[in-house]
Formats: sequence, C-alpha cells, structure tokens
Amino acid sequence: MALVRGLFGAKKILSRSVAAKTSKGFLAVYVGEDQKKRFIVPVSYLSQPSFQALLSKSEEEFGYEHPMGGLTIPCPEDTFINVTSMLQ
Repeated sequence: MALVRGLFGAKKILSRSVAAKTSKGFLAVYVGEDQKKRFIVPVSYLSQPSFQALLSKSEEEFGYEHPMGGLTIPCPEDTFINVTSMLQ
C-alpha cells in the first residue's frame, strides 16, 4: 500500500491489494482500461454529477458484475484523476 499526494495536496491511499480495507466514509474503486489500480475515494463523490457520469459508464460496461470484485470504472487513470480533482 502506498500513500500518494492527491488532489489539492490531500493524501490519498493507493493500493493494489484486493484485501486492503477502507475506512468508514470511503469507497474503493478500480480504475483503468487494461491494468486496474485501486483508489480510495470519499463516498461524498457519489453525489457529484461528474463522478456519476463515470459510474454510468461503469454500469454500461459491467452492469453489476465487476471483474475486480469491487466497483470498476473503465476509463484511463488520468481521466479519473482529472474528474476527481474537480470534486474537492
């Protein structure tokens, strides 16, 4: 598990371990087209229109059967980072 500096200097946890746990108020999502990375995001993102657009793309591609066993967002990592950087 690695700690990375995220949006607006906030620290984000990035882990490739499926078994890693999330803290209350946060949600793990898997992002990427080929190689997936696990990001931990605040659940408050779920109510944001730009994040909901990513969720709609995920629903179109995977329905409720996500290949990583958790919420998978099929977009490039840099797109995800750009979208979430506007949410803080």
